[in-house]
Amino acid sequence: MLTGSNLPSLPNLPGAEAVRHRLRAELFGRVAGPGGPAARKRIHDTPGPRWFAPDRPIRIVHGDASMFIGGLRALLLQSLHPLAMAAVAGHSGYRSDPWGRLQRTSTFLAFTTFGTAEDAQHAVDTVRAVHERVRGTVDGQPYHASDPHLLGWVHVAEVDSFLRAYQRYGRRPLSPAQADGYIADAAFVATALGVLDPPTTRAELVDRLRAYRPELRATTQAREAARFLLADPPLPWAARPPYAVLAANAVALLPRWARKPLHLPYLPLAERAGVQPAGRALTSLIRWAMEPPAARG
Repeated sequence: MLTGSNLPSLPNLPGAEAVRHRLRAELFGRVAGPGGPAARKRIHDTPGPRWFAPDRPIRIVHGDASMFIGGLRALLLQSLHPLAMAAVAGHSGYRSDPWGRLQRTSTFLAFTTFGTAEDAQHAVDTVRAVHERVRGTVDGQPYHASDPHLLGWVHVAEVDSFLRAYQRYGRRPLSPAQADGYIADAAFVATALGVLDPPTTRAELVDRLRAYRPELRATTQAREAARFLLADPPLPWAARPPYAVLAANAVALLPRWARKPLHLPYLPLAERAGVQPAGRALTSLIRWAMEPPAARG
């Protein structure tokens, strides 16, 4: 089994650049969509102040291949809040247009993390306008996507997932101070989106997640979403084996209390021996493929 430390020197393999180019194009096309090249040019080439300096932890985490695993983990964890899941099931089109939803999310993260302050604010305003229209009722309980409490759950589930994925599969783990810095950076975006008093340290994040626990349960919609994400993704058969590695590692990052209601397995020995090494190898491959030429010298 290949791991990040013993992955072969891929750039020296015959035809490696052609392989890199093809893999990068496939990944970027899936994640960014047809508007990806134009958005990337605007994000990186437009002059002006940014919300985050180049050395900020949020740029390190959100620019890493571990986000593929962290994003899947976040979706699974978020599904455990019945109101959040009802909003997703009823309004996001995750089944009818899963790639579109992924592309909108990745574009939002890119603009708020790397884009100009003006473009980042525009991205936030766009999302807030969408949230304002998303409302309904589930089991007699109303929900509204702009509810700060509901937004707070979505936020902490994402931040916890992205940070845990980076610490396990990222290029190099963040220091404790950097990890707190990442949570504080993400809190800035969350506040702009309407979250009230988001956590800014690891201790606060743990406390906030614990505070949401009594509200969490796996609805039928949540289990259906988990099956869709893990067992029946809208992918060609050739792409399913690597996706299965990402999915298995997303599950392996979930706490046991989150797996049980979603009927997900808990196999710690198999995860340490096989799943995690495969995840590190795959994220290393994705990182190699997505690394810009300038970064490779």
